[in-house]
Amino acid sequence: MHYTQNEKLTQITSNTLIIGVDIAKNKQVARAFDDRGFEFGKRTSFSNDREGFEAFLRWAAMHQENHHKTDMIVGMEPTGHYWLPL
Repeated sequence: MHYTQNEKLTQITSNTLIIGVDIAKNKQVARAFDDRGFEFGKRTSFSNDREGFEAFLRWAAMHQENHHKTDMIVGMEPTGHYWLPL
């Protein structure tokens, strides 16, 4: 999907959980924020395999529920091909 900058900004509301993921070969690191940039808790690390991805999904769902967010946006910068499994 290709959105303009303004279209991207309108997708983020006070109901949005924003997750940034730093991609690497063996281990990813994720952090969760609200629309104002307030970080929720500590970052999490997860492996680049099914078990790690499932742990990441549980972590994200926990933050979404605990902070009463109805929407979620996950962003990452594609690094080589390591982002493809995620």
